[in-house]
Amino acid sequence: MNTLEALNQTLFLTINATTSTPHWQIAIASGIADYVIYLVPLVLAALWLSGDRDSREAALRACCVAMLAMGFNQIIGLAWMHPRPFMIGLGHTFVEHAPDSSFPSDHGTVFASITLTLLLARMHWTGLLTLIAGLAVMWARVFIGVHFPFDMAGAVVIACVAYIVVTPMWSRAGGAATDLTVLLYRKLLAWPIARGWMRT
Repeated sequence: MNTLEALNQTLFLTINATTSTPHWQIAIASGIADYVIYLVPLVLAALWLSGDRDSREAALRACCVAMLAMGFNQIIGLAWMHPRPFMIGLGHTFVEHAPDSSFPSDHGTVFASITLTLLLARMHWTGLLTLIAGLAVMWARVFIGVHFPFDMAGAVVIACVAYIVVTPMWSRAGGAATDLTVLLYRKLLAWPIARGWMRT
């Protein structure tokens, strides 16, 4: 076992819940691990529905970064299988999970991608919200035993790489992409928009 993997496992065992951990703590962590991810579409929808041009562009860009980062995750998972803790009998696992590659964390990648994009777009409050939620999810998924800490660190790195790749393309075509998406939005949702239920 190399030094990094030994450190990864040691950190995991430090964070991972045990059989003596109170059930209410495990229940809260499981809820955070499974359901807080739904905050992401709600935040992006709120930004879009605000009607503000900068908010809409930030939301669309965040989606692009997250999708590219998730694509990177799929490639990494196919190229290199890193077992989850329960697959090697390490620690304790409190939820069922498919025995697929753990690195990098998809949940962590989504939150890191959205947070990074929003903060750099100066959407400070929404960026801070997703940052806090993302950190909670990253901790929870290690706590309940389905990820290693380095899976989360890898997620942040992948998000940064995706953001760097998207940036030059967005500089050239981001405005046009936003305009096209706004046009489609106005056509598809013309009826509720016309009645003032949604902003143009």
